[in-house]
Amino acid sequence: MTPMKLLIRNLARTTTEAELRTIFEVHGTVQSCSLVIDKDTGKSKGFGFVEMPKQGEAKAAINKLNGQEIAGSKIRVKKAEEKE
Repeated sequence: MTPMKLLIRNLARTTTEAELRTIFEVHGTVQSCSLVIDKDTGKSKGFGFVEMPKQGEAKAAINKLNGQEIAGSKIRVKKAEEKE
């Protein structure tokens, strides 16, 4: 079974990878978690990726977390598009 990679957008610039992981671990196992960091400023660009090994847990996380307010920002969660 392939893990599901989720794209999380509209994150507060202050949200850390650890916080992001904690938010998603409520819904299941998190295999990996990464924020996209601006190379020039070293700060978060406001989006990141979470990989969850179980598709059912990943889908539950999408349903529960999409549109939730985290640190004052309404986040958007969806399945990441696979890059060919």
